[in-house]
Amino acid sequence: MNRQIDLAGASGARYRYAPLDENRFLPPAGANYVIAEITDEGDANVVFAGETDNLASQSWRADLDKARKKYTAATVLTRLNVTRAVREAEQRDLIDHYH
Repeated sequence: MNRQIDLAGASGARYRYAPLDENRFLPPAGANYVIAEITDEGDANVVFAGETDNLASQSWRADLDKARKKYTAATVLTRLNVTRAVREAEQRDLIDHYH
């Protein structure tokens, strides 16, 4: 799965996320992430939204493991955002939309 997926926030803003390859090098950069199931049509059913200061630290892994207990096909999508304020606002916008 290489294709990017656009997600809408409650504000109407659109955010472009890319699937995370768990086996590749991850940049030590701030990022937003969502855990979602991807449909055959390529849409994302979002089940969790989070943010991290360091994507390489894999702090998202615990959220993914928890989600996979209920959503076995869950995967991680990421979007790099260096600024914490931007990440937190985007996370709130997505949660408000997908809650």
